[in-house]
Amino acid sequence: MSLTFEKWHGIGNDFVLIERVPTSLGECDLSELAQAVCQRTFGVGADGLLLAFPSEAGDIRMMMLNPDGSEAEMCGNGLRCFARWHHELVNGSGTYQIETGAGVLECRVEDGKVSVEMGDAEILGEGFPRTVDIEGTEFESLGVSMGNPHLVVFVPEDLEIQTEKWGRLLEVHPAFEKRTNVHFLSKLEDGSLRQVTWERGAGITLACGTGACACAVAAREHGWCGDEALVHLPGGDLEIALDGLAVTMTGPAEHSFDGKWLGKRGCWPDED
Repeated sequence: MSLTFEKWHGIGNDFVLIERVPTSLGECDLSELAQAVCQRTFGVGADGLLLAFPSEAGDIRMMMLNPDGSEAEMCGNGLRCFARWHHELVNGSGTYQIETGAGVLECRVEDGKVSVEMGDAEILGEGFPRTVDIEGTEFESLGVSMGNPHLVVFVPEDLEIQTEKWGRLLEVHPAFEKRTNVHFLSKLEDGSLRQVTWERGAGITLACGTGACACAVAAREHGWCGDEALVHLPGGDLEIALDGLAVTMTGPAEHSFDGKWLGKRGCWPDED
């Protein structure tokens, strides 16, 4: 027994994508499947598991599961990969309405790049941190929701960021009931932004699309950029455009390889 999958990445943020999920797999089994598949030594290895389902609200529905088995409301890099996969599957017009845990979002595929209408950001106000203390030093910060939670911490360009240590602590900040993604954001001399991410449920990742959107919104609020931002992440660059609080994200999505999951570590499908 096996599950056919595709491996995709968006500027280094990598995903296992499964189109045909056996109906016998329940919610608990999907969580276990995500943990097993995303494991980088005994599994395929990924920052998340993307699952495709029919949708009554859009063209197709994307479900995103983190490596720890928890469900993410949204994932920008994952959505770009999912949109390009769907585009190549249906050979369609290039514009699609994709249902996610954060609502139905419009995606446009052109020349290997995907632009996603990410919806409206929400700047988190009362009760959410405007400063965080890291080893006795206070840094300005801002909470932003992109349908999922983000804590953006403004740091000097030359600061050596201890992403794992600080990110792990801030992920469980008490202001965020369901934990939060954490981003350390710097403004570079040329006016562009540098983002380093600790992703909720995944740890350090090479990129985070919803995080880049949140960082652009936070940077504009902080006076670091206007309505357009180029965000440098360890895996590559994303272009973010803001119209009020409406956010559009543009970046590449690449198909890496195909394979079959054979059902290791207690996760096995009962259908071929």
